[in-house]
Amino acid sequence: MGVVDVFNALPAERLEEELLACCAAPAWGSRIVAGRPYADRAAILATADAASRALSWSDVLRGLSAHPRIGERAAGESQEAAWSRAEQSAAAVSADDETRAALVLANKEYEARFGHVFLIFASGRTQAEILAVARERLGNDDAEERAIVSDELRRIARLRLERVLDAL
Repeated sequence: MGVVDVFNALPAERLEEELLACCAAPAWGSRIVAGRPYADRAAILATADAASRALSWSDVLRGLSAHPRIGERAAGESQEAAWSRAEQSAAAVSADDETRAALVLANKEYEARFGHVFLIFASGRTQAEILAVARERLGNDDAEERAIVSDELRRIARLRLERVLDAL
């Protein structure tokens, strides 16, 4: 049985739980579950991307609620927390004390400005790169930033969904 066959055959409750670890917005996972059966991996990923783009801002905020601040270690034993720690691990190793302190300040400024955590697809980025992006994004207006945050959430959810598929 192939990966797609296993994905299609998973009980809906179990699949929704797996998908919530990818993106904490239930609407995202529900749309993917409702799209079964899928013909191939590309169709699953295309549906996931479409589901991300269809999220309302309140859904995006719900998705953000599961993400720790950049530079903070995600707590807990959940799959989502483990993925978050892995996604930020290279950046955490790459930072010096000054950069870490500046990122803490940038997180606070961002949250004060936009009312939610700063979200960035951190995989493969150093903390210095993340800090530069955070500072740049502080200059965005609300509409620009919402579009960027929504896309960053989509990218993270897709990466995590690919991990789920790879593990099946």
